[in-house]
Amino acid sequence: MKHIGIISDTHGYWDDKYEYYLGECDEIWHAGDIGSMEVADRFEAMKPIFRAVYGNIDDYDMRARYREILRFKCEDVDVLLKHIGGYPGRYDRSVQSMLYASPPNLFVDGHSHILKIQFDKTLNLLHINPGAAGMKGWHKERTLVRLTIDGNKFTDCEVITLGDKTSRI
Repeated sequence: MKHIGIISDTHGYWDDKYEYYLGECDEIWHAGDIGSMEVADRFEAMKPIFRAVYGNIDDYDMRARYREILRFKCEDVDVLLKHIGGYPGRYDRSVQSMLYASPPNLFVDGHSHILKIQFDKTLNLLHINPGAAGMKGWHKERTLVRLTIDGNKFTDCEVITLGDKTSRI
């Protein structure tokens, strides 16, 4: 059983609430637009397993450290992590053929700043976009997602609201 924290679009902003809500997780997954090496270093220093992909705002150094697409197993779940991915019925062309040729059990992306947890009946996969946790972008509330993966089952999925973009408390 693994407790997973999913975050995206920090855009170089660090909030101590990340440690509070993600520090007890077994793994933290960042779906891109980390925004700075300092923020990436802080996530890695938290010591759970940190998996991340780069996003469209991430610079050359970030792209040298992280990949565009990450596919891995967590427990018995096949996971695909990518920054720009779309959503069920409207997947981005950059990942669409991969999803249809070999669907994962869980597809995690970011980019849109829109929190979305949706089951794709066509591909039989769970799609999660944790929204945006940083201060930049058009979103009003900053969010992240936690869930538990036990074997091939997802449980205890919860959305954590970190506050609105004007609140640093």
